[in-house]
Amino acid sequence: MSRSAKLFETYKLGPITLANRLVMAPLTRNRAAPGTFVPSPLAADYYGQRASAGLLITEASQVSQQGQGYQDTPGIYSRDQVAGWRKVTDRVHERGGKIFIQLWHVGRISHVDLQANGAAPVAPSAIRAKGKTFVNGTFADVSEPRALELSEIPGIIDDFKRATKNALEAGFDGVEIHGANGYLLDQFARDGANKRQDAYGGSIENRARLMLEVSKAVATEAGADRTGIRISPVTPANDLSDSNPQALFDHIVDGLSALKLVYLHVVEGATGGPRDIAPFDYGSLRKRFTGAYVANNGYDFDLATKVLDANAADLIAFGKPFISNPDLVERLKTGAALNDWDKTTFYGGGAKGYTDYPTLAAEPAE
Repeated sequence: MSRSAKLFETYKLGPITLANRLVMAPLTRNRAAPGTFVPSPLAADYYGQRASAGLLITEASQVSQQGQGYQDTPGIYSRDQVAGWRKVTDRVHERGGKIFIQLWHVGRISHVDLQANGAAPVAPSAIRAKGKTFVNGTFADVSEPRALELSEIPGIIDDFKRATKNALEAGFDGVEIHGANGYLLDQFARDGANKRQDAYGGSIENRARLMLEVSKAVATEAGADRTGIRISPVTPANDLSDSNPQALFDHIVDGLSALKLVYLHVVEGATGGPRDIAPFDYGSLRKRFTGAYVANNGYDFDLATKVLDANAADLIAFGKPFISNPDLVERLKTGAALNDWDKTTFYGGGAKGYTDYPTLAAEPAE
């Protein structure tokens, strides 16, 4: 029996209409072709299987080789990568879905073996993160970064702008800027990683500058109504912290709202962990932002329904449940049991744990 809930209602997101309010969150799967970082041919099957979500957001995709931090993650900076992604967007659109790509620069969360000529990863400041990355088939400590020169920052912004142009050419309905989880834009924003003394460091206004400049450049290229952004105000992911996250992210969201971005995707709490890890008023962000608010982290049907009914969010992002349940929308709608996910197949590999999870339609009747 189908359950009636706001979660399954259509939603107008800028110029596109979503079939429901479920969003498939970006999920790193490390299955791109080694060396070229072109999406795997299986990626079209994977995303196509999940096209019943109102909106699919792809795994994070680096805007340049410098932006890569993990083995076999896809890029969106070469012609072959654009062609590979086109197969994905065509499949999703054939099945009636909508799909955005997440644009990524990892900053200091990288390894010299992933950088051109073994160069050091880049960061706002030369502070090594206490963290791991996936490289050479195993998890290894991240490498010591170097601080970006002031003269290099316009090139970073251009990389995001070029990646946006490529994404549109690849057929995406829009783009999401990765400003979360301790990667480059988040590193610049937070004072735990940013000790600069120039226009991109020090005050909240200066530390927020790169995230807002990238957002403006991307929105100019794609259209603000096809540009979203993901933030994670209090997550400790990738060894990141800030002394005053409420003031920082209130300021950032004021700037993002002024740009009229189509949505704000917020990781509430610790990414993949406790929602109450630190005090934070997410309602303040909701009030400040004029576009859609996408709530993320630890949501199930009951919590999603409660939050949507209270008008505390417009869309709800689900992560790992989409890995093991290609038909998650149908399962939530009917109250059917969910498949368990296999953590051992999250990162790297082939079809196993990627495109072989059963749907309700494929399961034998009892």
